[in-house]
Amino acid sequence: MKQISDSRIKQIFSAMMIISLFVLQSCGENKEETKTIDKTSYTDTVSVEALTVQVKELALSKTFSGSLEGEEQANIVAKIPERIMKVNVRVGEYVRTGSVLFELDKGGASSQFYQAQASFLNAQKNFERMKNLLKEGAISQQAFDQVETGYDVAKANFDAARSTVEITSPISGIVTAINVSIGDLANPQMPMATIANIGRMKAKFNVGESDVPSFFVGQSVQVYSEMNPDVIQTGKIFQLSNSANVQSRTFEMQAMFTNTKDRWFKPGMFCRVNVNMQTKKDALVIPFASIVKNSSGDGVYLINEDKAYLKQIKTGITDGKTIEVVSGLKAGDKIVTLGMNNLKDGTVVVISNK
Repeated sequence: MKQISDSRIKQIFSAMMIISLFVLQSCGENKEETKTIDKTSYTDTVSVEALTVQVKELALSKTFSGSLEGEEQANIVAKIPERIMKVNVRVGEYVRTGSVLFELDKGGASSQFYQAQASFLNAQKNFERMKNLLKEGAISQQAFDQVETGYDVAKANFDAARSTVEITSPISGIVTAINVSIGDLANPQMPMATIANIGRMKAKFNVGESDVPSFFVGQSVQVYSEMNPDVIQTGKIFQLSNSANVQSRTFEMQAMFTNTKDRWFKPGMFCRVNVNMQTKKDALVIPFASIVKNSSGDGVYLINEDKAYLKQIKTGITDGKTIEVVSGLKAGDKIVTLGMNNLKDGTVVVISNK
């Protein structure tokens, strides 16, 4: 085999060194490029929903719990504890003022009916007899006046005694409840029946002292029952209490409204009364759910050039769904309404509800 000269070996070694340096330089450049890419900063993009802030009318309303009564309503109670002998009415029946609803035992121990009746009949006969004698001139006017006075007293006593055993209705209306039966002992402390005029109804409800200044006579209300919230009647406040209840420290309000044609609202029902407390016609309004609570108070994410920034705001009245912005925003600003939890200052956002 032919031997390789020393000069040839040196040439080969030099070529290999040049190639190695070239490879090392290329690798260094690639590492530098990789290192540069790793250092590149970037921001994640978050999808959100947003809206443009507008000036609208904001109506502040509150709902209170209450109870219903007829426009005129009376609980019928006995004056004496006697046995009930007759019940002359039924629930749902219309009665007029003076109609006899219940009859009690007229001969009971507490009743003075028969004694008063006997005295009255005797006084009535004496009165008729003396009246004829006066016409004939047989007695003086003074004697007749004494007899007439005795008759009037006897009649008044009889009427009073009869009213204790013949219990009548003080108003015209519908019998909405009967709480006793024949044979029961009438209890002067317990209502025997309820009579109400239910063509128009009264809603009674209590409010706290902080709400009292917002109420006035003629104020509009909406009345409904949770049993059927689709049936809503509009009425007006007609009476405001001037003093608080000693126990509850609340003030009673009363509203009047027209009952439905089928008289769906009944006395004694629980009801809900929605009251329009305050209205602002030119309020800057945003959704209540868009508010972000932080250590500085209330804020919203304001969108500017496709990025979201937290902006502190001052709020006013709210209806529970929307809220007034007193300062911090202006009409035309675009704020995030959904997706705020994924945001921080400067986050790039994509609006999904355009």
